[in-house]
Amino acid sequence: MNILIFTRSEDNASVAMVTSELTKRGATVVRFDTDLYPQDIQVRSSYLGETQKIAVKTPSGLLDLYTVDSVWYRRFSAGNRLPETLGDTLTACRDESRLSLYGTIVSLDCFHLDPVPKIRGTDYKELQLREAMRLGMEIPPTVITNDPEAVLEFASQVKGNVVAKMQGHFAIYRGGEENVVFTNKLKPEDLQNLDGLRYAPMIFQEAVPKKLELRVTVVGKKVFAAAIDSQKSERAQTDWRRDGVQLIEDWVPHQLPEELEQKLLRLADFFGLNYAAADFILTPDDRYVFLEINAAGEWFWLEQVCRLGIAPAIADVLTDPACRR
Repeated sequence: MNILIFTRSEDNASVAMVTSELTKRGATVVRFDTDLYPQDIQVRSSYLGETQKIAVKTPSGLLDLYTVDSVWYRRFSAGNRLPETLGDTLTACRDESRLSLYGTIVSLDCFHLDPVPKIRGTDYKELQLREAMRLGMEIPPTVITNDPEAVLEFASQVKGNVVAKMQGHFAIYRGGEENVVFTNKLKPEDLQNLDGLRYAPMIFQEAVPKKLELRVTVVGKKVFAAAIDSQKSERAQTDWRRDGVQLIEDWVPHQLPEELEQKLLRLADFFGLNYAAADFILTPDDRYVFLEINAAGEWFWLEQVCRLGIAPAIADVLTDPACRR
């Protein structure tokens, strides 16, 4: 069996972990670092007559991608290393590179973990909240808006207990440095300074009291849950990631109620995913509150600390159709 992994050269050791599991199962693994495309990796797709051929050019010749049995779509950074010297053509070159490589990936006629269109379909937090609510999960009271008046009305309804977060951007890059955009609790003075909404809408939610924060990972038919007591750190009380490095060893395995596991699997089914990472809050009165689901969310640190078995489960899904939903 041939497995193709799309990732990037600076990815963490999760790829190596899964590759090790795949080789134990007798699979041949090819790693494609997408950030090296197009300047360092050459790809050719041809459609001649009724024949499709897809290959990667390597120093030893052409590697035929049409023999791939499964694709793990892990990370995607095509065009990210193109030089600034391209000037006003840089954006066009990057967009063409991304579009072309996306096209190559989606045209591979095999199992995908997960298909790119399905992954992109989870980009919309509003759709996530709607479907979670329809499945009977509790969600925080939420307003998504660029209207300051709507925010003030909402804040009044929840007695000023409001957090704000971005819809999609995990980080803003300044001078080549990553600045993570955390969830932040709004102060009274913040509610008097909402003019920035004219440039970008935001998500506003009632701040949910926390006993634990959970990361729940779906892999095929399996569900893996881990929890952190973020309230032990003042910096992490609103968003555990703000003190994530210091708290990393405090993550522990957690058993979700069976009913909630089934609802989460049904949510993943709605989006057509065999892999997903969801975030929940467990309240002091033991209610599970759904926050969001990520199609390619990170899991590596959980495997390091909690030994949940996520890497073997991913390898199983890539090699055994019986493990897929």
